[in-house]
Amino acid sequence: MKQSRTTVELATDDFLRHLREKNASPHTIKAYAGDLDVFAGYIGERGWGTIDHIVIRGFLAHLYDKGLDKTSVARALAAVRSLYRWLAQEGVVEQNPAKLVSTPRLAKKLPRVPTIEEVNNVLDGKMPEVASFPERDRLLLELLYGCGIRNSELVGINLDDISMSNEAILIRGKGKKERFVPFGGSASEALVNYLPWRQQLLATVKKSTPALLVNQRGGRITTRSVGRIVKRIAVAKGLSPDVHPHTLRHAFGTHMLEEGADLRAIQELLGHERLATTQRYTQLSVRHMMEVYDQTHPRAKAKA
Repeated sequence: MKQSRTTVELATDDFLRHLREKNASPHTIKAYAGDLDVFAGYIGERGWGTIDHIVIRGFLAHLYDKGLDKTSVARALAAVRSLYRWLAQEGVVEQNPAKLVSTPRLAKKLPRVPTIEEVNNVLDGKMPEVASFPERDRLLLELLYGCGIRNSELVGINLDDISMSNEAILIRGKGKKERFVPFGGSASEALVNYLPWRQQLLATVKKSTPALLVNQRGGRITTRSVGRIVKRIAVAKGLSPDVHPHTLRHAFGTHMLEEGADLRAIQELLGHERLATTQRYTQLSVRHMMEVYDQTHPRAKAKA
């Protein structure tokens, strides 16, 4: 005989149906379905009136006992909170006891940023054999690191956006916000070297495009292609396989900060709306700053 479904199971079915109707991400629905199934199994026959924050804390402890890590437990708690929010909207419950339960404190994972020496090693010397269009690929890397721009901003650059006399590029950032970003001698040299090759390629394939960076068919290069190129060249030059275009943007901000640049100036260059976003780079650079402090400040070391 088929066992009747519990209160939580029935509510979960309705909640997931609601998410599908709202065109929620399939990944979100799948994750919520799994987490809420475990929650329903833990709650059993209890009704909403008997489930308080103590019970939900017990559910989290149950997940830890099963060997789940903090990230998985935090995701499960988020699923329960979302279920309760929907129940409140539907008038099934008046309070959300899951809001009284603290989210597990997750370790902050800061991105691994290559050192200045590591980046210089990638950019200096000849491009490796894996570079299918060495002149373009060098410019691509010089702009990502030399200007600190996003991948999407890089591929959006048009030839007319570049002012050689001012050594600056008009960058179209998030929310259609525009900013001018300077580029240095290395990027300028790479640009001058690349442009004749670009012109020759477009003449060969008989195409015209405003795009600065083009693919072998004469079209604008895509962000996906940029990601592949960066990874391929970085690995060939001895860097970790987890390097991607945004790694070079992080490196730009971190290295400028390490060399003494003002945080506000870095904010402007990166196109961050909030200074708090830029301040992440202070976390990336804290070890280096402590080393500099210890080595240079007259009061850093206690007297023997």
